Amino acid sequence: MLDTLDARLAQARGGDLGHLDFLQVLCDDEITRREQQAIARRIRRATFESAQATLESFDFAAAPKLPAAQIRDLAGLRWLAAGESMIAYGPVGVGKTHVAQAMGHLAIRRGAEVRFTKTSRLLADLAGGHADRSFDKRLGDYVRPALLILDDFAMREFTPAQADDLYELVSERTARGAAMALTSNRQPSDWYPLFPNPVVAESLLDRLINNSHQVFMNGPSYRPNRRPGRSADTTETKSE
Repeated sequence: MLDTLDARLAQARGGDLGHLDFLQVLCDDEITRREQQAIARRIRRATFESAQATLESFDFAAAPKLPAAQIRDLAGLRWLAAGESMIAYGPVGVGKTHVAQAMGHLAIRRGAEVRFTKTSRLLADLAGGHADRSFDKRLGDYVRPALLILDDFAMREFTPAQADDLYELVSERTARGAAMALTSNRQPSDWYPLFPNPVVAESLLDRLINNSHQVFMNGPSYRPNRRPGRSADTTETKSE
């Protein structure tokens, strides 16, 4: 409470705060500080690519074809509370990863634990668990968070071992009623041939796809607008 004590004492001496008001405001300051620190810790544990990838910072005007109303509706996170999933798919550079991370930020603000990872890194991590017999522990690290975000899902064909690991992960999270958010350059119906075993593919994707909100993100690439010097170039062009 020392951080705000002097300011609150000055208010009290000035007659702006009574004794009870002074104590209440001081406690509110401490509660706010603890909440902010908890959010910061959860953001660090989430391992986002960008701590600034929030829904407030997403430029919907740069891509008018995006389903802005659907994305804002999903920002209510009713799907997270219901243990459902979100799949954002579409061409490269339209902001799928940004939107997925933004949902993670919103979940963190509500007190949820979130984990973000590239799908390739998750599969490599789980494969290492088979090598040193720590698979159960590593799998548990991905099962526990309320929201698991898998970026760049279904980029290439899965090996039998990778397919089995994904099956274990999705099955465990489904059993817990834990939500997932996936981004992919392929539409979900194109994921099936990427699995070597059709039975595993059907069982895994049935749990994942049929319990998901699918967001098709189309339009020009969002990335050129974020290039260094882009704003300056635009300003110069306008001034000319």
